[in-house]
Amino acid sequence: MSILIDQDTTFIVQGITGREAVNLTRECLDYGAGAKIVGGVTPGRKGREVHGIPVFDTVEQVVSAHGGPIYGSVVTVPPAFTKDAVFEAIENGIRLIVIVTERIPRRDVAQMVELATLRGARIIGPNCLGIIVPDVVKMGGIGGPAKDAAKAYAPGPIGVISRSGGMTTEMSSTLTAAGLGQSTAVSIGGDAIIGSSYAELMPLFEADEQTQGIVIYTEPGGRMEAQLAAWVVENDSRLPIVAFMAGRFMDEMPGMSFGHAGTIVEGKEDTAAEKIARLAEAGITVAEEISQIPDLIRAKIAQRSAA
Repeated sequence: MSILIDQDTTFIVQGITGREAVNLTRECLDYGAGAKIVGGVTPGRKGREVHGIPVFDTVEQVVSAHGGPIYGSVVTVPPAFTKDAVFEAIENGIRLIVIVTERIPRRDVAQMVELATLRGARIIGPNCLGIIVPDVVKMGGIGGPAKDAAKAYAPGPIGVISRSGGMTTEMSSTLTAAGLGQSTAVSIGGDAIIGSSYAELMPLFEADEQTQGIVIYTEPGGRMEAQLAAWVVENDSRLPIVAFMAGRFMDEMPGMSFGHAGTIVEGKEDTAAEKIARLAEAGITVAEEISQIPDLIRAKIAQRSAA
């Protein structure tokens, strides 16, 4: 099993004729059994093809040509046009939207997330690399070219959630090298406002029989770790969790941010030290180094099984 996507997931690529999207489309088609990309959208480019995928002017045209509902979309359009693209996808019945685009205005992101909630859709991102089910399918640029993704990811019992796209692959590769494959890995994005947080994805992993443990990559800034800790306690989660907290040095440099737009520490609760303490209170182990993650999650799974 997996969460969010599987071998039958149909999706489109919005902005498919852009350079990044052309490469991303190829990577998805080459991975696993091959993604079921049923069309692409770039206004004014109808009639063209990208790696054999037909291009349309609108999402409505793709849905009509497909003859039925389309589940997902990967959005790669420029930030000024992302909100319109996402609104168009949602209003045409798309239920899962992976937004690769970065530097989208926060107000636009908030409006996209609000509409998705109203329509029963889910957004992953923005500023993310997408989702991968090892050896089955990937939706987005996660893992890079298919041959590289095949080396980093392997089927197994560990769910991976990360604010960093690159660290999604780094942690998964470390797990794979230790003989621990992944059920699904999700790059959720590092912006201050995103569509799906750790806590919002946990129920999906909780319901997935393949998943036996969770590994997360996190950073200072924001409230997602507090939400995760609260969810784990309130729902008596069956899944052991190991986290890796980057940017601990920021606690000694008040007012500084690094990397993602979401790493803005606005108060004590946002600091690495405070987050680590809160996670520990919820029974979530925080690794000092990424290399420790496989042994820690393996031990926690064994402990949970023996209980």
